[in-house]
Amino acid sequence: MKNKVFITGLTGMVGSHLADFLLKKTKFKIYGLCRWNSKLNNIFHLGKYIKNKRLNIVNGDLLDENSINNALKRIKPKYIFHLAAHSYPTTSFTSPKETLSTNIIGTLNILESIRLLNLKKVVVHICSSSEVFGKVDKKNIPIKEENSYHPASPYAISKVGTDLLGKYYADAYGINTQITRMFTHTGPRRSEFFAESTFAKQIVMIEKKIVPPIIYVGNVKSLRTICDVRDAVRAYYMLVTKNPIPGSTYNIGGSYSCTIEKLLRNLIRLSKIKNKNNIKIKIDKNRIRPIDADLQVPSIKKFVKHTGWKPQISFDKTCNDLLDYWRKEIDKTSNYFNR
Repeated sequence: MKNKVFITGLTGMVGSHLADFLLKKTKFKIYGLCRWNSKLNNIFHLGKYIKNKRLNIVNGDLLDENSINNALKRIKPKYIFHLAAHSYPTTSFTSPKETLSTNIIGTLNILESIRLLNLKKVVVHICSSSEVFGKVDKKNIPIKEENSYHPASPYAISKVGTDLLGKYYADAYGINTQITRMFTHTGPRRSEFFAESTFAKQIVMIEKKIVPPIIYVGNVKSLRTICDVRDAVRAYYMLVTKNPIPGSTYNIGGSYSCTIEKLLRNLIRLSKIKNKNNIKIKIDKNRIRPIDADLQVPSIKKFVKHTGWKPQISFDKTCNDLLDYWRKEIDKTSNYFNR
């Protein structure tokens, strides 16, 4: 019998790329949790797999424990990738209750269902975040798994809860949780709520002469290590299949570090804008976080040693593919609204 995989957050950037990877590289049968109002744009290209039932849409909600219980009882997956979350650090400042509820209670519902259904053989990936480290002193760069929490947003606080729940259910009930703190990861299908994606969208709109040559930014001095989303999902696959030790926690990230400003300049460099020197960069105070996790550089030695994983996709390819994604999106949807 084929191994069954349950993915929460199937229709997001990471979930859809994980489905791409698993459909291409494995024989797994995939089940993806979708809320009734989930946008399906990111999985339209997978229609043939839905038709032949290799990919199966499961209707449910993280905050509805009955729907989670019913899904896991029916599917009995070998692997669970818990990726769904209220995942925007900036918007979590205006929606803290929704962020905390979705991310903490949603994770609790997944883990409680596993416990109550006695799914002893399941390996569950609990997707925490590098944001749990928050404000980090320069002397602690690169950030190791043992670094203390210092969350700098309601989103980061919610991910501390997610992180601790994953560890607790391993220690208390022997559930094989694998907890990841993924650092900045991006590429095609990245939501425009994130800096590099809104930059790419604005650049493409300038290319197409939809808007004047002005790019609106927040704090561009933050330092980030960039990983391509396609490298990230390959890491997640290796996480659950390479001798997963219950309760393990790993930092995962790319090999290229730069400021947000340098990332923006690289996107401009790779763009089709003819008069690049005419572009103006303007600070938008609405894009500034009350507190910023401004030093996000990981040590990934522990994960590399355990799995042998290494990032493969270059920074320039990631940037080019992100620009191409927005070119297609804007042509396809006339999606001109600029966040």
